[in-house]
Amino acid sequence: MSKILFENRSLVVPGDVVAEGDRLTLAAPFLRRVGRSVVATVVGLLTVEKSNNEYKVGLIPLEGCYYPRPGDVVIGIVRDIGVTSWLIDIRAPLPGVLNASDYLGKPYSPSEDLSKYLDVGDVILAKVAQFDRGRDPLLTVQEKGLGKVVEGALIEIKPSRVPRVIGRKRSMLSVLQEETGCQIVVGNNGRILLRCPDPEREAIAVLAIKKIEREAHTQGLTERIKDFIIEQKIKRGLIGGSGR
Repeated sequence: MSKILFENRSLVVPGDVVAEGDRLTLAAPFLRRVGRSVVATVVGLLTVEKSNNEYKVGLIPLEGCYYPRPGDVVIGIVRDIGVTSWLIDIRAPLPGVLNASDYLGKPYSPSEDLSKYLDVGDVILAKVAQFDRGRDPLLTVQEKGLGKVVEGALIEIKPSRVPRVIGRKRSMLSVLQEETGCQIVVGNNGRILLRCPDPEREAIAVLAIKKIEREAHTQGLTERIKDFIIEQKIKRGLIGGSGR
């Protein structure tokens, strides 16, 4: 028999015993088993799903730096140019590596100057292709929508807050995009790209995202963010007082 000791979306801290029993599936690396107990290792929000007689227990961390995983979408900044690759700042302990052959989609001649394609300070949207902790993360841009970022505003939040900005089934991200009219790309590494119709809506989007970052541990956040954006639009004269 298994027992969950905290309610779904409860705030837990390192050392909290969140569940006991054998019929438990752990869905996050921030939980560990100690005998028949499951213990939290970071500050975060507990997630609990029940299927038949088994529980799936996860933990959304609220602190910590970004650790790459294959398949993650990241927003990186070019920090150095090598002979055949670029070193990319992805806010991780190790820099990302983007090979010239991957970026160009063809074999690359080292005699060319890579800076004519990507220079220091340029922003890219990429995916983590490989990372085994034994070497720098390998990045790829060989998928639709990836590559050099040529427009938009960039902001940063704590990587641990990314799940809250996206929301369950992308609910929070949908509210942000629908209410601000901005196109928003959220990198797993805590960088967020905003493409907004005007500076006012961009400012509202930034304020809303920063509010999510500050209040990530609270309940009912999605509705509060929606109300906050509407209030900001009324204040700035983007909509009437009725909220339309």
